[in-house]
Amino acid sequence: MVFRNTDLPVLFHRTDSVAISHQREAVGSTRSQLLLLVLGAALATLPSSLRLGDTFQLAGALSTLAYAGVLALGYRTSRRRAKSHWQLNRSAAEFIKSMCWRYAVHGAPFDSHSTDADELFAVRLEEGLRELAKVGWQDPRHGDAEVAAADLITTPMRRLHAKTFSIRKETYVRDRLIEQRNWYHRSTENSRRATALWSASIGLLTLLALFFALLRTFSIAESVDVMGLLSAAAAACLAWSEIRRHQPLIAAHSLVEEDLAAMHTAMETSVSDVEWPSAVYETERIVSPQHTDWLVRHRS
Repeated sequence: MVFRNTDLPVLFHRTDSVAISHQREAVGSTRSQLLLLVLGAALATLPSSLRLGDTFQLAGALSTLAYAGVLALGYRTSRRRAKSHWQLNRSAAEFIKSMCWRYAVHGAPFDSHSTDADELFAVRLEEGLRELAKVGWQDPRHGDAEVAAADLITTPMRRLHAKTFSIRKETYVRDRLIEQRNWYHRSTENSRRATALWSASIGLLTLLALFFALLRTFSIAESVDVMGLLSAAAAACLAWSEIRRHQPLIAAHSLVEEDLAAMHTAMETSVSDVEWPSAVYETERIVSPQHTDWLVRHRS
């Protein structure tokens, strides 16, 4: 049996799409602010001879607009709270997905001895979502009749829940555990490439600024404006790298991948039907966003 994201409930898909939308908004706003700061510094280096009339300097006006754009974007971002909504909806989407997998394959607390797994699933899911709502998560069911009317337990979830232990284990290992291992591996490689790229960019820009500083030191050339531009560009690259958290994510995702590899081996060799519910619960804990954030904080 195959179980994919498309088999998850509508509530997951709507929450996931909202998280992606807010992520794009938050990341795009930060990128635009950094680019505008560099652009403002670049425009400030243009010669003052570019004038309209006797006193109006075109480069200065454009630089002013760039800095005003930074302030406007910052104000808009603070009002819309895109980053906060992104993180809350991502946490909600991953929580829903985790609960659905645990229900479908008899992970704790939905083991084979549960008297009413459907009711327990609904209760536990609503409890978790209420906790997220307390800190600002907006439940899409409150404003969308389609999401509110959709079943929380889909037909594929019920079908997998009814299968034998061997089929549930095979499906979970292939479609959940291995998929997550591959995702963390790709993420680690992407972060390594990004770290190399931004580190090289920062180093190159800093070396150029150092070169022009030496020229000015020995009065070979006056290059104050160029040094300011290079410094602004290097600072923007450094800020972007820190915001994207590439370096700490390498360590965190590598550790998660190692833990999943160990869990994969255990599930294939030693985990019995009795131990299965707790093994699934532990796997879902490992892939939770909260666990990754904890690793990022302590490996930074």
